[in-house]
Amino acid sequence: MNRSRLPISASRLALALALSLAPLGATRAQFMVFDPSNYAQNVMTAANTLQQINNQITSLQNEATMIMNQARNLANLPYSSLQTIQQSIAQTQQLLHQAQRIAYDVQQIDQAFSTQYGAANVSMSSASLIDGARQRWQNSLGALQDAMRVQAGIVQSIDTAKFEAGTLLSSSQSAVGALQASQAGNQLLALQTKQLADVTALLASQGRAQSLELARQAEAQEQAREQMRRFIAPGQGYQPGNVAMFH
Repeated sequence: MNRSRLPISASRLALALALSLAPLGATRAQFMVFDPSNYAQNVMTAANTLQQINNQITSLQNEATMIMNQARNLANLPYSSLQTIQQSIAQTQQLLHQAQRIAYDVQQIDQAFSTQYGAANVSMSSASLIDGARQRWQNSLGALQDAMRVQAGIVQSIDTAKFEAGTLLSSSQSAVGALQASQAGNQLLALQTKQLADVTALLASQGRAQSLELARQAEAQEQAREQMRRFIAPGQGYQPGNVAMFH
C-alpha cells in the first residue's frame, strides 16, 4: 500500500476543520491567543473614560440648575400694589388739604388765633363780638366736618387695603425667587406705611377739631365775662338789646 495515501493525522484534521468553518476572509490573527491582562487594561480605560463623561454631564446639569435658580431669583413679582397704595395716600392728603377756614398751616393758625381768639377787646362793639363768636363757631363746625370726611375716606379704603394685603401675602408665599419675595415684603411694608399715614391723618383731623372747639369755648367764656362787665357798667360800651352769652 502506498504511504502517501494514508489517512491524515488527527491534528491536521482538526486544523483543516477549523479553517473550513471560519468565515470567508478570516485571517490567522483571529486565532491568536487571548491576553487577559491586556483585556483588563482596556476595560479600565473604557470605564475611566465613561466616568469622566458622567462627571462632565453632572457638572453641566449643576450649572444649568444654578442658572435657572439665578433666573428665578432675578424674576420680578408679577403683581404690584404700589400704584393703589399711592393713590389711597393721595386721596387722604387731598382731604387734609381741603380743610375749611383754618387749614393745616402754621402761619394761618397763628394769624387766626391772633385775630379771632384771645382776650376780649374792650373797645369792640357787641355786634363785633357776636360776629367773632359766629366765626369761631363756624371754624369748629368746619373742623368737625373735615374730621368726619377724613374718617369716611379711611373707612372706604379698608376694603382696598384688605384686598391688597391678601394678594401680597399670597404673592409672597408663592414667590419663586429671592427678588419676588423681597418685592412682596417691600409692598407689604408700603401698605403698613399707608395705614400708619391714615391713622396720622385721622388723629390730626380729630385733634384739629378738638383744639378749635376748646379754643372756641375758652373765647366764649372770655367774651361772656366782657358782656357781663358791660352789663354792669353800661357807660363803658353797653348797648341795650345786644347782650349775648357765648357758650
